[in-house]
Amino acid sequence: MPGKPLLDLDGIPMVVRTYRQCAKACPREKIYVATDDPRIEEVCGAYGIQSIRTSSNCLTGTDRVAECARRLDADVFINIQGDEPVFNPDDISRLIVAINQYPGEVLNGVCKIHEESQFRSVNTPKVVMRADNRLLYMSRAAIPTSKKQGFETAWRQVCAYAFPRSALEAFIAQPVKTALEQIEDIEILRFLELGFEVRMIALSEDSIAVDVPEDVANVVDAIKARGL
Repeated sequence: MPGKPLLDLDGIPMVVRTYRQCAKACPREKIYVATDDPRIEEVCGAYGIQSIRTSSNCLTGTDRVAECARRLDADVFINIQGDEPVFNPDDISRLIVAINQYPGEVLNGVCKIHEESQFRSVNTPKVVMRADNRLLYMSRAAIPTSKKQGFETAWRQVCAYAFPRSALEAFIAQPVKTALEQIEDIEILRFLELGFEVRMIALSEDSIAVDVPEDVANVVDAIKARGL
């Protein structure tokens, strides 16, 4: 979906809607849109949103955050992906609490899957965790499952993260994607492959990521239903 962050969602560009949800939980002066696209930078300027122009060769969104971290004075960086226009701002508050509970750890959001269609979807990264919610593995495959490959209990990634500076520096030091990251196209796996622990934080089920064109109608319906 080329130019996805600029999709018109009920009259407002998606990246602006995502920003506005973040601004309900954080001071605006601490929020930046990171992009290598001058069109997105221009739209942000028109809406009075701070942006940082990054290079065009970032392997992933986390590499883009790591590039921004080199230009910002902070110890921890929260990343909300730009294709989350109905993200619940309370989830950012939960991440901030978790940052204080688990200092120095990489954090990622998680919530339960209720529909088998989502469990089977390759667009939904599925999460397998230890009892203490540390990440064991994340996959686009339908996991965990039984010998009959049935849907019993499963969890999905919520694309909200918190990264300590040191973890970002190690992440961006890799010139290519790590092996499992490359196969799954899930960047959080790079941290596991580099030896970092990733702690999954329970967030709301309100997130609706725009991954494919078919998601747009669901997001617009949610915008109207939630009065956003």
